Amino acid sequence: MSVRELVVLGTASQVPTRHRNHNGYLLRWDGEGILFDPGEGTQRQMLRAGVAVHDLNRICVTHFHGDHSLGLAGVIQRINLDQVPHEVTAHYPRSGQRFFDRLRYATAYRETVALSEAPVDTDGTLAVTPAYTLDARKLSHPVESYGYRITEPDGRRMLPERLAAHGIKGPDVGRIQREGSLNGVPLDEVSEVRRGQRFAFVMDTRLCEGVHALAEGCDLLVIESTFLDEDETLATDHGHLTAGQAARAARDAGVRHLVLTHFSQRYSDPEEFERQARAAGYEGELTVARDLTRVPVPKRR
Repeated sequence: MSVRELVVLGTASQVPTRHRNHNGYLLRWDGEGILFDPGEGTQRQMLRAGVAVHDLNRICVTHFHGDHSLGLAGVIQRINLDQVPHEVTAHYPRSGQRFFDRLRYATAYRETVALSEAPVDTDGTLAVTPAYTLDARKLSHPVESYGYRITEPDGRRMLPERLAAHGIKGPDVGRIQREGSLNGVPLDEVSEVRRGQRFAFVMDTRLCEGVHALAEGCDLLVIESTFLDEDETLATDHGHLTAGQAARAARDAGVRHLVLTHFSQRYSDPEEFERQARAAGYEGELTVARDLTRVPVPKRR
């Protein structure tokens, strides 16, 4: 059974708190697992969430600030300790290669797994699989940072009433899907395009072209909202977003489900992020992330 969901492992900005771990987010996409921004403590949060390193196929790091990457050392060593039987690919800004190297070899351990390094140095496509295309877009932060986007290929939705009108049933339904036509009836006549699902992960950044490009048309958008709107100047100075800015970007992009995360420890009321997001005009599904929350990717339209 295919599962598409986000497992939130940590939601804290800069420093962990009593209630929030450093960042960490696992996207389950059918049979694959993509781990985003494993901050300190991610390995333990995975255990608490029932996530094993065997579930991981890719690791995507947006940038090399500690709250987004210090957990790499533990996760990589656990991948080797548990002898994950498949290749795991790591994506991260090429400009931070020296940090990745230090984290990968932070201590002595026995390498047993093929960990493939695929650094990012420009906007574009990083991987194409039968299940999705993975793209990266540059963001605006004091250190080089990239956001990531997953796009499922478009498919076809068969229309039963049109199939029946042409007398197409049983094995012939599969045949027309494979061959594109049957007895002079084109596939377009009995089906319609089923839009592929889209997911984006946007961490530390000011508003920029990359934010809007990543968010466009997403079914599920995970985006930082480090500050509340009254601290917008502080957010801009430090290369971050406010709840209202993130919500307006989601609203303008037609996002179906918005997940706000990466909260500054200065705020004690997480519900204020939701209030400000709604005040900014976002009307879709909205989750103010908490550690160990699970968020399903919305069903196809």
